[in-house]
Amino acid sequence: MNDDARPAPEPQDMPPHSGSADEVKRQDPSRRSVLWTTAGVAGAGLGLGALGTGTASAAGTAASEPASVAAAAAAAPARKGRTMAGVRFEKRSTVRVGIVGLGNRGGSMIDLFLALPGVQVKAVCDPVRDKAERAAAKVTAAGQPAPAVYAKGEDDYENLCKRGDLDFVYVATPWELHFPMAKAAMLNGKHVGVECPIAMRLDELWELVDLSERTRRHCMQLENCCYGKNEMRVLRMAHAGLFGDLLHGAGAYNHDLRELMFDPDYYEGPWRRLWHTRLRGDLYPNHGFGPVANYMDVNRGDRAVSITSIGTPALGLAEYRKEHMPPGDPSWKESYIGADRTISLVQTAKGRVIRLEHDVSTPHPYSRINSLGGTRGVFEDYPARIYLEPANTNHQWDDFKKYAEWDHWLWKEHANPPGGHGGMDYLMIFRLMQCMQLGLVPDFDVYDAATWTAPVPLSHLSIKAKGAPLPIPDFTRGEWRKARSGVDSEKPGE
Repeated sequence: MNDDARPAPEPQDMPPHSGSADEVKRQDPSRRSVLWTTAGVAGAGLGLGALGTGTASAAGTAASEPASVAAAAAAAPARKGRTMAGVRFEKRSTVRVGIVGLGNRGGSMIDLFLALPGVQVKAVCDPVRDKAERAAAKVTAAGQPAPAVYAKGEDDYENLCKRGDLDFVYVATPWELHFPMAKAAMLNGKHVGVECPIAMRLDELWELVDLSERTRRHCMQLENCCYGKNEMRVLRMAHAGLFGDLLHGAGAYNHDLRELMFDPDYYEGPWRRLWHTRLRGDLYPNHGFGPVANYMDVNRGDRAVSITSIGTPALGLAEYRKEHMPPGDPSWKESYIGADRTISLVQTAKGRVIRLEHDVSTPHPYSRINSLGGTRGVFEDYPARIYLEPANTNHQWDDFKKYAEWDHWLWKEHANPPGGHGGMDYLMIFRLMQCMQLGLVPDFDVYDAATWTAPVPLSHLSIKAKGAPLPIPDFTRGEWRKARSGVDSEKPGE
C-alpha cells in the first residue's frame, strides 16, 4: 500500500529466462526515467500481451484482440522447477533485510523492521540519496550497525541484491519497478516481498512464478490488508463455518487520491497518475481481492477462474486538474483513459462470485467494502456489521464487536500494534519475519501474488472487450486443489 503513508486520507482505526542477474538490466525497459512522460509510457502500458515472448508486436495483439490474449495467458506453460506451495523458509535466528525504495511507504515501513527483534537492516536503496541517508540514520539510531547505502542511480538496486549478507529484500517503489526488482532479488538468491501490485503484465506474473519455482525463493505480495483486525476475524469465522457454505464476497480500493496524485511533493514524480493514461482497468485490486480470496481458500481448495470487468468514463482526474492545476503544468499534456470506477466480477471454480471495485478519481469516503456472504448470513464492513443465523432473525444488522472471541491469535497477542493502518502493517511484517526465523511456510506465496494481481491486466483487457469474461490463469498448475494453510495460521508452539 505505497500510497497511504500520509495519515489524513485514511482512518487509523479501520480495521523465466537465464539465471544471470545482468539480464534484468538488459531486458527490462521499465525504468522510472522512461516512464515519467506520457509519450514514454504508452508502449509499456500496452505490453499486457507479451506472454513470455518479450516481443513488441504482442502489445499490438493485446490492443486488438484482448480475449485471445487472455486465453493464451490462461494456458499454463510447462513448469521449469518445483512447486513452492507449502515450502518452508530456511530457519534462521536473524533475518538480514535489504530495503529498496524509501519514499512514503518504504520510509515508514523501515521503522517496523527495526522494531522487531532478530531483524537487521543491512542495506538501503533509493536513487534519491537524501531518502536513503535518512533511512540509514534510522538504522543507526535503532542501535544497529550502519547499513550499506545504494543511491547511484535507478539500477543500484541490482548491487544491493548481489550482496551475500541478505536473506530478504523488501521492495516499495513505483509499480513499474516491482517486477524487475523482484526478479533481481530471486536471481541473486534472496526471498523477496513486494508492495502492491507485484507486477503489471501477465507475462511478468508467469515469469515471477517460474522464477520462484526455479530459484526456490519465495516471492510474496505484501498484502497488508489481509492482516486487518476485521479481515482476520471474518477469516476465522468463515473457516469455522459460521457463514455456512460461502457464496459471495466483495472487496475494493475506493480511496480519493486526486489531491495526492497531483501533489508534486507526495510522490516521486507523476508515476502513479500516469498509469491512468495507460490502463482502463483496476489498477490496485489486491487490497480488496486478497482478504476475500483468503476467506474462500483461493489457491487452497478453490481458485479464481474468470473475470469480467466494466468501467465508467474517465472524467475525475481531468476535472480535478481543471480546477486545481495552473496552466502550463506538465499534467495538462496527459490524457486519462483509466475508468473512474471499475467493477469486476470474479468467478471461482466452486461457483462463488467476488466483486471488485476500484475508484481513486472521484469524491468518496475510504472503503474496501470487505464483505462475505454464505448460506447462514453475511458480513459487511465500512461500517462493520453482521447478520448470522440463528442469532439474527429480525432483518436487523448486529454488532460485529460481539464476535471478538474469533480474533486471530496475532491480534490477541498484539492488542495495540504499532505502525500505520491500524496496526496491520506491523502484524504483516511481524508474521513474515517470524516465519523466516522459525522456518515456517509463509502465509502466502507467489501463486497468491500472481492471482491477486491478475485483475490489473485482465480487467483492462475485459473492458476493451466490452466486458467479456476472460480466463484467469491457474498459476498453481493444479496445486489449488490441495487444502493447505494460509493467513488463518496456528500460533507457533501450540
